[in-house]
Amino acid sequence: MKELKNILVAVDFNDAVGDLLGYAEGLAQKFGSKVWVLHVAAPDPDFVGYEPGPQYIRDFKAEEFREEHRNLQMYCDNFLSEEIEKEALLIQGSTVEAVLEEAKKLKSDLLIVGTHKHSFLHNLLQENVSLELLKKASIPMLTIPIEE
Repeated sequence: MKELKNILVAVDFNDAVGDLLGYAEGLAQKFGSKVWVLHVAAPDPDFVGYEPGPQYIRDFKAEEFREEHRNLQMYCDNFLSEEIEKEALLIQGSTVEAVLEEAKKLKSDLLIVGTHKHSFLHNLLQENVSLELLKKASIPMLTIPIEE
């Protein structure tokens, strides 16, 4: 089996974060891996064609991002043992592209994501991030089913 030096876990602040990090912890302990916990926040409004707005809105968004990053760090501290090297990352952008770009930049050996069980119609009408990642990823993926 290939050595896993860097494990990237993509999370979206749902109840399954503990399950995803549990799998990452087991693998990290076995291989001595570093675990990167990644959340992709929505892109800046000006990125999608809107003006950034008044300063108080930008300040509010900045505080929102700081709070999300604190939550990510809390997940790392609460769900991953102290012996594991870990880091929380919060980036903005389009989810699938941002996760793949970050995986490449971090030289990730494994990507862990949760997958929702949706109907065919739901998947047809709405973007399924884990499915798109499966199609486009160039590294091994571990998908964990998320109970609704």
